[in-house]
Amino acid sequence: MTADQIIHAADHAARAGQWGEAERLWGELLKVSPRHPRALFSLGVHAMQRGDLKEARRLLTAAREASPLELTVLHTLGIVLGRLGENEAERQVIEEELAIDAYFLPGLLAKAGWLERNGSRGEAAAMYRNSLKVAPPETHWPDALRPQLSHARDFADSYGKAFHAHLTSRMAGLQAQLPKEAQERWREAASIMAGRTKPYLSDANQIAVPRLPAIPFYPREMFPWAAALEGKTDVIREELKAALAKDGKEFAPYIAYRAGDPVNQWKELNHSTRWSHYSLWRGGVADEAHLAACPHTARALAEVDMATIAGLCPNAMFSALAPHTEIPPHHGETNARLVVHLPLIVPPKCTYRVGFEHREWRVGEILVFDDTIEHTARNDSDELRVVLIFDVWNPLIPVGERPIVSAMAEAARGFS
Repeated sequence: MTADQIIHAADHAARAGQWGEAERLWGELLKVSPRHPRALFSLGVHAMQRGDLKEARRLLTAAREASPLELTVLHTLGIVLGRLGENEAERQVIEEELAIDAYFLPGLLAKAGWLERNGSRGEAAAMYRNSLKVAPPETHWPDALRPQLSHARDFADSYGKAFHAHLTSRMAGLQAQLPKEAQERWREAASIMAGRTKPYLSDANQIAVPRLPAIPFYPREMFPWAAALEGKTDVIREELKAALAKDGKEFAPYIAYRAGDPVNQWKELNHSTRWSHYSLWRGGVADEAHLAACPHTARALAEVDMATIAGLCPNAMFSALAPHTEIPPHHGETNARLVVHLPLIVPPKCTYRVGFEHREWRVGEILVFDDTIEHTARNDSDELRVVLIFDVWNPLIPVGERPIVSAMAEAARGFS
């Protein structure tokens, strides 16, 4: 038989589970071509599988010499060297793999495993995290690598938790001396350093104003109208209750994509009253009937620094979240404006997250946040939660620059 015929026959025997016949055929090929890398590799694998590690090392070393850039040969040789306890030789082979392809997933996992076994837990955790970044999503993990990838995930998670607890403990005394907003910053810094979370950045859907800090929640002291608005909570809530008393018919689904539009994370809430709104302003257009029905709320909004951006703002509404409903993580349209919540009806077990930071709504206490940072809301209670939502100018943008924001929005709409 020719070399190609022997290879074909050996492959056929292996697929049929005839391991002895496959090994015999690979031996025949070596007689014809003593440095044939495929024969050397296959015989090395057979030797490894039957536990003859020294013979496996000899054959795989020869295969590497015959085909020095073949990653599968190098990786298998590294496995054999590890089983033989030849630590340094194993490490060198792993480094050879990654020198050929720095993103070779089995090689990355092998290096992480070597570091873990040799006591370098921090480096191992970092390498396992890098492996997971290179790997496909978990639902598409290769079966052959699934146990290693599962271990990588669990090891990195466990190390991250322990590291985070250590950082938190060491920082606690200093953090306690800081104002609450600063404490949150350093809690997040520890979480990022430990690999528990990533930095949350501003990601505007439409107008991104550069060089503004990504601040999740702004101190209420930055808004001179805050106390006056909070003082009108009771009359605003009464107008809300009157709107709800009309069987909720005036509350429309907040998410309303047309048929054929990609709904992505909004599938469950699309055209659903689980998240509904009673609009007062939408995209810069006033709902005159609703404003007329809520005169106290309309006057209160007239006294705040509402953002006016062509086609985008102002927006104002009563936002109702049904029991046991979650609004999925999302980003807003522009960091030129901030979003304000005035909580009106807040049962227990209702929480709000902007970036890293979680807050609970408290009736009559505003929250002002940058909605271009990933944010989400939950109502885990058995009752309806309602807040008044409206948007205001970001106070970090000088008043003289506000017209440019609106001009950009108007120009974009005119061009398209």
